[in-house]
Amino acid sequence: MSGRGGRTDGGPAARPRKSMIIVGGGLGGLSTGCYARMNGYRTRIFEMHEVPGGCCTAWDKGDFTFDWCVSWLLGNGPGSEMHRIWLELGAIQGKEMRHFDVFNVVRGRDGRKVYFYSDPDRLEAHLLDLSPTDARVIGDFCRGLRKFIRCLRVYPFLKPVGLMGPVERMRMMSRFIPYFNVIRRSITVLMRDYSERFREPLLREAFNHILYEKHPNFPVLPFYFQLAAHADGAAGVPEGGSLGLARSIEERYRRLGGKIRYNARVEEILVEDDRAVGVRLSDGSEHLADIVVAACDGYTTMHDLLKGRYLNAEYHRLYTKTVHEPEMVFPGYLSLFLGLREDFPDADPCTTYLLTEEEADALLGVRHPSVNVQFRSTHYPELSPPGTAVVYATYFCDIAPWRELSTGPERSSRMHRGGEVHTLPVRRGREYVRAKRRVADALIGIIDRRHPGVREAVKVRDVATPLTQVRYTGNLDGTVLGWQPFVEGGETLEELVKKYGPGLPGLEDFYMSGVWATTGGLIRAAAAGRHVVQFVCRDDGREFRSEVDESAPAPTHRLIPVGPPPASGARTGVASGPHA
Repeated sequence: MSGRGGRTDGGPAARPRKSMIIVGGGLGGLSTGCYARMNGYRTRIFEMHEVPGGCCTAWDKGDFTFDWCVSWLLGNGPGSEMHRIWLELGAIQGKEMRHFDVFNVVRGRDGRKVYFYSDPDRLEAHLLDLSPTDARVIGDFCRGLRKFIRCLRVYPFLKPVGLMGPVERMRMMSRFIPYFNVIRRSITVLMRDYSERFREPLLREAFNHILYEKHPNFPVLPFYFQLAAHADGAAGVPEGGSLGLARSIEERYRRLGGKIRYNARVEEILVEDDRAVGVRLSDGSEHLADIVVAACDGYTTMHDLLKGRYLNAEYHRLYTKTVHEPEMVFPGYLSLFLGLREDFPDADPCTTYLLTEEEADALLGVRHPSVNVQFRSTHYPELSPPGTAVVYATYFCDIAPWRELSTGPERSSRMHRGGEVHTLPVRRGREYVRAKRRVADALIGIIDRRHPGVREAVKVRDVATPLTQVRYTGNLDGTVLGWQPFVEGGETLEELVKKYGPGLPGLEDFYMSGVWATTGGLIRAAAAGRHVVQFVCRDDGREFRSEVDESAPAPTHRLIPVGPPPASGARTGVASGPHA
């Protein structure tokens, strides 16, 4: 990369840089702000919504809080570098971390259930009970999981590979030598192919839904990674939920001296002499800084905020062609929330239901014939009144059919109570509203058939489509996670970041952060903030600094059992049990 915003020589900047503007107050933006403050930069975050967090959010509906994001939080328990990042961001201190002994349940069309215990011993015993004829494949998968649990503890998160010297890289690679075979095998075989090895049809289908939805282009490796983190007590949920997590990081940012402005939508990144110098907001005001970090939608950044400039041949292909190809970007969700008048204590916390063709046909935009249903009040009992329940039902959803029904703008800014607001509801037309109602009724029917009495217990309900996600976040097609890993888009992005750093060639003092600067979920977004500030410090000739937030006590941990008791002789609990 030429100049700052990613120097190839790693030398100090020509002039001292002291101030930073960050576009977007999601977890990537908040993380960037925290680490920038730890390293002495003056920072301002501009966020178009009224609350922090971006997709990591929740909202109130009557007596219920509908939590939209965190179903598991990688790194919320000790044992890996991921945990250190959350502690540095003050995200989990003083909270109870809840861990389930089952990662997900997959329920077949015939009503049979597959409990995906993350403990490999319990998982192996359960799967053998379901299908003794698949002993060889079951044993192979569980052996790989046991190795990956140990491998997880050496997985690097604190420093980007692009900033590692030759010795550091060799040291990092040497730690993976004992796990080379399991990594090589699991990253070269797609789960959709691996699952075909099972003779039992239920297992053949269920393994594709371990991660709630079907990910047809994922190899076996991410399935191992998530189950291993869960087994290690490092993929539970945090007390207070998604918005609580975002607010904790926002509080950490403010305590560090950072500033954030809400209801502030950036329309353009100001550039002078191939240098990012500030931003222009929708109200026409201009704000200047030595560094600009885009921690918002990548497509919007490239095509709107930067007007298509600085896209060399590689980035031009990525953001004009690849980004629109199928399966390059994570799809959006259709989400249904139900606030129930009564609790359903016998319901599993999280279940993916395999649907009949008729049931799937009633779900507009559904990508795969399945729906994930969480009794969310098991995760977050503090977010609903005692004796009630919250149901959260989701499916991967294409945005196109919803766009066809919508007659209004995808999002609109207007004056409200004396100020400009950017996330107010927009009129989408009667057919769009009717379609939401039909999908909600269909999902309630699906859930009620599996849990009789749910329909009569509904007190409030709410539906969010991919267009809802566009309204609140501006994300391309309502995506939650940006680039998908293990396909051309995500692989190309990672190579470009290694080559140019988290910026654009030819544009100085500009960086990108958040999910569009990496691939993956919340921990990746949080890590991206740390990584981009490490690049900034490198470019300014500074030593990067970070520190754990000690303003609140360490988190506590609780294990919540799910499903039938373990078979005789099987282990219980998470693999690293002492902290759970």
